[in-house]
Order: sequence, then C-alpha cells, then structure tokens
Amino acid sequence: MTEQELDAAIQKAAQEGAKQALKEVGLCDGEAYDDVKELRGLLDSWRATKQTIGRTIAQMLTTAVLTALAIGIFMGWGGD
Repeated sequence: MTEQELDAAIQKAAQEGAKQALKEVGLCDGEAYDDVKELRGLLDSWRATKQTIGRTIAQMLTTAVLTALAIGIFMGWGGD
C-alpha cells in the first residue's frame, strides 16, 4: 500500500467515523446546523445567568454586612 493510498484510507475512515458520531448524537439531518446554533445560544445564556447569579449573591452579602455594620453603629451611639 502506497502512502497516498494509506492517506486516502485514513481520510475515508475519519469521514465515516465523523458521520457515525454525528448520527449517534442526532446531528445528521438538515436541521443539525440550527440545533447546534440553538445549543450555543443556550450555553451563552447559561453562562450569562451564572455570572448574574454570582454578582447578585455578592451584592446581597455586601448589603447584609453593611446593614449589620450600620445597625451596630446606630446601637453603639445610643440609638435606644
């Protein structure tokens, strides 16, 4: 077997393997492009949601700490 024949056989095997893998995950039809595009959109939304949740939790904790400090200061100055 020559090197060109070997390269052609490897290329064909790789293409068939890729087709089989896509078929197994359900991305072998005409809607596959739209499916992948939608999945990417969902992933981007998930990432943005995680960031927003993290910021919100940090803001809530900061607000709670500052509120506790303000109450402590108020009580210490004789706000009875």
